[in-house]
Amino acid sequence: MEDIAVFIEVDLHSETNNNDHHTNEISVQELIVRRGQPFKLTLKLAQPFKPFDQLTMTVVTGEHPSEDLGTMSRFGVPDKVQRSASAKACWRAKLQQGSSPETGLLTLAITPPADSPVGEYKLSARLGEEERDLENLSVLFNPWCPADWVFLPDEAERQEYVMNEHGIIYKGVDNYISPVHWDYGQFEEDMVKICMKILDCSIKHKRDPADDVSARCNPIYVSRVITSMINSENQGGILKGNWGLDFRGGVPPTHWSSSYVILKKWYNSIFSSVKYGQCWVFSGVMCSVMRLLGIPCRVVTNYQSAHDTNKNLTVDTYYADYGVREKESKDSVWNYHVWVEGWMRRPDLAQDGRYDGWQVLDPTPQEKSEGTFCCGPAPVSAILNGDTHLKYDVPFVFAEVNADCVTWLVKRDGSKVNIHSDKNRIGQNISTKSIGTSKRMNITDSYKQREGTTQERAVFQYALTRVETGNNGEGETCISGETAGNETTDINNGSAETATSTNDQICSPTPPPQLFVRFEEVLKPVDGEDVSLKLILNSDSRDARQLSINISVQAMKYTGQPAENILTQAMEQQLIPGKDLTIPILIPFLTYHKYMIGCDSMNISAVITDQRKRNHMFLAEMRIVLMKPPIIITVFGEGRVNREVAAEVIFMNPVMELLRDCSLTLSGSGLFSSELVIKLPDLLPNNRVRIKFGFIPYRSGERTLLVDFDCASFRDIKRSCKVIVRP
Repeated sequence: MEDIAVFIEVDLHSETNNNDHHTNEISVQELIVRRGQPFKLTLKLAQPFKPFDQLTMTVVTGEHPSEDLGTMSRFGVPDKVQRSASAKACWRAKLQQGSSPETGLLTLAITPPADSPVGEYKLSARLGEEERDLENLSVLFNPWCPADWVFLPDEAERQEYVMNEHGIIYKGVDNYISPVHWDYGQFEEDMVKICMKILDCSIKHKRDPADDVSARCNPIYVSRVITSMINSENQGGILKGNWGLDFRGGVPPTHWSSSYVILKKWYNSIFSSVKYGQCWVFSGVMCSVMRLLGIPCRVVTNYQSAHDTNKNLTVDTYYADYGVREKESKDSVWNYHVWVEGWMRRPDLAQDGRYDGWQVLDPTPQEKSEGTFCCGPAPVSAILNGDTHLKYDVPFVFAEVNADCVTWLVKRDGSKVNIHSDKNRIGQNISTKSIGTSKRMNITDSYKQREGTTQERAVFQYALTRVETGNNGEGETCISGETAGNETTDINNGSAETATSTNDQICSPTPPPQLFVRFEEVLKPVDGEDVSLKLILNSDSRDARQLSINISVQAMKYTGQPAENILTQAMEQQLIPGKDLTIPILIPFLTYHKYMIGCDSMNISAVITDQRKRNHMFLAEMRIVLMKPPIIITVFGEGRVNREVAAEVIFMNPVMELLRDCSLTLSGSGLFSSELVIKLPDLLPNNRVRIKFGFIPYRSGERTLLVDFDCASFRDIKRSCKVIVRP
């Protein structure tokens, strides 16, 4: 019996190792290491470790460990362990200085190879006849390791795209860009377990768990699995999409401010899909999972984002001749669409590195790819160069940023007239958060050539020729058109705005049109106040022109689809040569209010017909976003870990009506372990509510307090503030 207890003690040095491996923000108790980098382990033996002794260690991951699949590795000191001739992902161990073999004290440097599958491992050791399970550890991707496919050379970028728990997601429209603070919380409690469970719940894992765990060595594979798991259209997914206005059984997508709250809810509910999400929520959650696993990731917003359902790189939109936008087109132009980019090598596409770097990954369930709702990774460099023949899903993403847009006028007899072909509209102000600051970074030039240049047209034509013929939406990018159990087409929700510039010429069927049209704001549009605009027309013609003008105002979903008609106006006006014709447009709060709950943008359009030449018709449109009423946040004093901090929030009711169903939601990683929802009394007109509260920070550093005020009249007004927490 004396030989049984050879292994007396094992020290994982978790705090030191995790600090060296940039995982100490996750835990200092559990060992979490990054592949391609050694970690320290100390064994205390009950006997001396002699020169002829063989210490053999074994690591396994998954339920079907195999040396040939790289999910099991035998290694030891000395390195004389017998391995399979076809073993993959072989670990190594070296005896370190400071060891005392004669007293049985062994300090080892253990290195998981840079192509190890990421996951949770069991570590065991054998010496002589005794074998003992030592400890469990987790292995992540390593953007600090040059041999890892996710290696990111710049430290500032690593800090932003791997370590930063807070971010900004851009919404609105291309001329009204609205930054929204988002809490990724990738280092919160149990995030390693949650993210590993996401991989285990995937369809690929259920079909072939051994191959799936083996393939987790590859960030291309892992990131693609994550895109399929974020949405519930694939079995076991995290978030259920909803682009309608009925959110019973869950909360509106606009409610969320934090990924961790969603991921924790999914995990604690035994993997039931959380209700509800739209594109920016899907992407915020995916960014958290990617950063936790060690794949550099950032959230990207594309304004005027095309959804091309038939792969012809053209998007068709339709207007009726009385100014109202038709709903029949399966193609659409979203005010904005949000996806993520992950950083990785792409040796599967080229050995010279031309497709390495940022890859588009879109977790919003829009189209099927290889039979599953997922998208990417699509190299940004391939999108820039029009390489639409490459995987994964490059044609779909290329169309999102570079499709041509054709506008049709549907006459009362059902006939259609092409009134405008716009090669420049799609893919505007592609945006992401800047490194180390809260400023917006415009990355449009990384996706497309400058609009209006010969290079842009050349790339577009090249991309058109490389799209696989005969695909008809099947295979690499399958077109489904519907998702999330809605009756709307497969898209997302949000807010948006697009205003024509003051000198935009509106195209007509016969060139050159001698009519110039523009909209102007009289005052900045604010939710709760009347919206005042003016339509201004002028002409180079020497003759007076009798015009028929049809104005329409519609509440718009951020997916580019009209939600409701707010008002229409029809009139006849005479345009005098050399003079502006100004038509005031007033949209009273009481008229638009009920239609704009859940919609942040209005589309104002004008169809203008020359009465003398009835075939001369002109279209002008403007998208506006209503600014939300203000919220004031005050944090009193400095924060310290485990000490209560006092704060208050003030909100004023700006309208002459009672605000019902009021609530305040507080969140922020390191400040709140879960959302804190405070129910508030109804708020009288022109009255204000002051909410005082306290919170106890549990992690130091720069934190973000996120506040969401919600009521039946104003949905999810958000504000945030920085909180510096001292140790």
